[in-house]
Amino acid sequence: MRMVVHSDNAPKAIGPYSQAILANPLLFCSGQIPLDPKTGELVPGDVRAQTRQVMENLGAVLTAGGASYASVVKTTIYLADLKDFAAVNEVYGSYFKEAAPARATVQVAGLPRGALVEIDAVALV
Repeated sequence: MRMVVHSDNAPKAIGPYSQAILANPLLFCSGQIPLDPKTGELVPGDVRAQTRQVMENLGAVLTAGGASYASVVKTTIYLADLKDFAAVNEVYGSYFKEAAPARATVQVAGLPRGALVEIDAVALV
């Protein structure tokens, strides 16, 4: 089974992709950047504020797909600058109350709309 997952509480896709795809028992969540789902604009503030918005967007997609932060098994964090690693880690870690998922973190040359951080996830449903 393959099903498109969509949440109105997360930003609409800004390209030819889905917010997530459910391929039972896994939910593959596309990368979320710090867009306000109501305005479609980047949230103001530093990398901590952007990471909080990314995690809120990701949480909305997880919920729409029948998953949660507790069921996330793998994430990838994309950073515009690895110097932000500690700040992102602090905010990101606050969303995982149980065992944190496996993860990769990479610095990239740039992110959509000039975002400082993007995070994708794979979760069990």
